[in-house]
Amino acid sequence: MSKVLLHTPVGVRDIYGKECAVKLTIENNINKVFNLYGYHNIQTPTFEFFDIFSKERGSVASKNLYKFFDREGNTLVLRPDITPSIARLAAKYYMDANVPIKLCYNANTYVNTSELQGKLKETTQLGCELINDNSVEADAEIIALVVESIKASGLTEFLVEVGHVDFYNGLIAESGLDEEAEVALREMILNKNDFAVEEILNQNHVTGEVKNAMLKLPELFGSVDVLNTAKDLTSNKKALNAIKRLEKLYAILEDYGVSRYISFDLASLSNYGYYTGIIFKGFTYGTGEQIAAGGRYDKLLSQFGKNAAAIGFAVYMDQIMIAHSGNIQKTDYEYEVIVYEPKFRKYAFSLAGDLRNSGIKTELIPKKKEIDIDEYKKFKLDDGASKVTYVSKDGAVIL
Repeated sequence: MSKVLLHTPVGVRDIYGKECAVKLTIENNINKVFNLYGYHNIQTPTFEFFDIFSKERGSVASKNLYKFFDREGNTLVLRPDITPSIARLAAKYYMDANVPIKLCYNANTYVNTSELQGKLKETTQLGCELINDNSVEADAEIIALVVESIKASGLTEFLVEVGHVDFYNGLIAESGLDEEAEVALREMILNKNDFAVEEILNQNHVTGEVKNAMLKLPELFGSVDVLNTAKDLTSNKKALNAIKRLEKLYAILEDYGVSRYISFDLASLSNYGYYTGIIFKGFTYGTGEQIAAGGRYDKLLSQFGKNAAAIGFAVYMDQIMIAHSGNIQKTDYEYEVIVYEPKFRKYAFSLAGDLRNSGIKTELIPKKKEIDIDEYKKFKLDDGASKVTYVSKDGAVIL
């Protein structure tokens, strides 16, 4: 058999043994937090119609989608992003509902891009969506839930950076930049390339207060004091309203008791074009990538026929796992092993039954003559078993 069959395609990988146990434990802990906050689990299809993630939705670029066709010739894609799928679901099943709808999920996403060299193309996301609530209280609940979810993952040192797309959008509208220039400017801001930002503004004859505010954007990050600094930089009404929203948000987050985990970044932007209000990203040590992200998307559901405000977030499990590297926590998936001589099967079954009735995961293995008992012991302990018991003529002996 060719060894090629043993390899996975570029961008995907196997998760097994202790790592899988840790991943599942963290996922369960995070999902418990979701449920404690009153969010209800849903599942959406792994693949959807292409139009769900089209350019108009502001999701992942078409060239980065995994596309295929069904028998009727419809173009289908593996979901690259959960939010549009949930917007579709909410519009389909909750079209006439006006009260807040709280949903949560655990799902994999698929992005086929060569731009992300060395990064996974299949990733696991856990997240929540709060629909039919446009209030700042909803913003605060979601961010508080982000904090509690990251804490439930076992991480203790992290920050959630919060911004508001209208601060940037207000300045852009005032600057008069065309779409092409704005796209270039956005890229330079995301790359923290201050010189290129200034060059683009000069080339497009942006001057005065709005130019100064844009040049200061990369510096507008840190504690809540940043909001006061930002207010002094502009008289743009849209940008100032964004700051007011963030100030109200912070006051509520103080009441939640999570403000120590919050910082602000008014230059924070997203590759997703559907965000309309606050946006946020979570960061920690051990990984250069965000471990959580989300924001408000009040216009996305209307593209599916339901006029409803919404806000949500996702925790990126693969980055959480990287952050935990070298610090594997105790899992819920520890188990004991009973290896038994066939003639003592009944006793071994009874012993396993007692352990299972006590809630202890127990694996039964009949011993083969050609395999030494030490090999069973080594393999299972290396695999994560907490105890290996050998049932033979000498009784039950812990190895």
